[in-house]
Amino acid sequence: MKVYVTLCLCVYLHEALAESDSDAILENKDVLVLTKSNFERALKQHNQLLVHFYAPLSGQSLGSILEFREAAGALKEAESDVRLGGVDVKKEKDLAASLNVTIMPSLRLYLSGDKNNPVYCPVLKSSTSIITWLKRRKGPSADIISNLTQLDKFIGEDELVVLGLFKDLEEGIVKVFYETAANIADLAFGVTGHDEIFRKYEISGDTVLLIRKSEPDKQFEMGSGTVKNDLVQFIRLYEMELVTEYNGMTASKILNSEVLNHFLLFINKTEEGFEEIYQAFKTTAGKLRGKVLFVMIDVSELRNGRVMEYFRVRSKEAPQVRMVNLSDSAQYQLPSDQFDARTLLEFCLGYLDGKAKPKLQSEPIPENWDTQPVKELVGMNFEKVAFNHNKNVIVLFYAPWSSESRALFPLWEELAEHFSEKDVVVAKIDITANDVNLHLGEKYPSIKLFPAVYSERVVPYSGKRKLKPIVTFIKKEIEKAKTDKAKEEERRKKYLNEQKAAVKEEL
Repeated sequence: MKVYVTLCLCVYLHEALAESDSDAILENKDVLVLTKSNFERALKQHNQLLVHFYAPLSGQSLGSILEFREAAGALKEAESDVRLGGVDVKKEKDLAASLNVTIMPSLRLYLSGDKNNPVYCPVLKSSTSIITWLKRRKGPSADIISNLTQLDKFIGEDELVVLGLFKDLEEGIVKVFYETAANIADLAFGVTGHDEIFRKYEISGDTVLLIRKSEPDKQFEMGSGTVKNDLVQFIRLYEMELVTEYNGMTASKILNSEVLNHFLLFINKTEEGFEEIYQAFKTTAGKLRGKVLFVMIDVSELRNGRVMEYFRVRSKEAPQVRMVNLSDSAQYQLPSDQFDARTLLEFCLGYLDGKAKPKLQSEPIPENWDTQPVKELVGMNFEKVAFNHNKNVIVLFYAPWSSESRALFPLWEELAEHFSEKDVVVAKIDITANDVNLHLGEKYPSIKLFPAVYSERVVPYSGKRKLKPIVTFIKKEIEKAKTDKAKEEERRKKYLNEQKAAVKEEL
């Protein structure tokens, strides 16, 4: 009885404490975990509260979550007055609705406990830019450049900088520049009214320059009707190069780009033919700037293994291109093995017009797929057919646009006719439209035999692509499989007999 009473008391105290602490504000990696029950309390406790509203499974949110945590740690270590908090809108739907949060990810700065009038912050691309944005709200949003020496230092510190040249640095259109600089915290902004700098760039009126690698790249003439949105769009349009190579430095910018259509080129930079394909890719990029972001991924770079695994692209399959829409993560694959500028442009325009077909995990199972001599497999029926222990199955993995693949179709019909009266299934699968849990290991077309054995086995064929050598290969592997099967059965019987003998001995 004493134990029972003590247990009940412990449970009661635990529930009472949990109830009294229901509005406690927990932290995750220095970020306050905000909920409907503790949001008001957080506003009262922190005079400046920058809140990150995110959906945890969203590709765009993922990058901002990691950067937001890093910024939170840096601000906490610096004993800043600003605290950072996060709201998982999937869990806190009521809170998000009450605050009218409809876009994820999004950042809002709440001041002096005012829940109704937050300062809307752009979704910043790095922890550094988050901290810079907060600093620029308090002080100058752009560095004042007073001479050529300061200019050289400013343009040499970063790969891309924004330089504003204005006759008046206090009033007029320059205020639009300052407002823009305060919002775009991931780029360095400088402003000057120095005549010598105007002459250096041969500029006479109020102008904004994008300077890349210390050289002028693009310019935007400011007029009386120019608003902040105009300048922001200009900078965001031209801040990235025509083709951005994916790496540790650019990954965050790519992931958080305002352009949601990403055209990815998977290619080996060390192989012959790279330069020709890259130039065609770059030419196409120049015609679609602002509509499609062109990204190159070097498959020979080991550090790119994770992104290749995500897109299920193997280095031996390069070159290959994919169109990806970040809003729904749908993928579209170029239906061609040609990578000239015309083919790439036609595909992109077709995609933008809604004519491209997404790359599916599996096509629907075709009607009467097994009534023809050559069986047509898809992702959904592949394993059931290929790993059938009662059938020997030879499969052609093909790409429909590959002329090399199509050249094998008549041979496959001939092969199916040859084995029509025997225990061999001849099949093919469009591997570009159907994912299979199998490492192919080579480019399309690929031929593999799945012998009828107890354990799953895959035997690749690399001989001549003619009827007689393939038939010989199949027969040889079938006999080998039978032998292995017999040996396996013998081992199994021996094991069972040993077990029976051991049981009798114990009895």
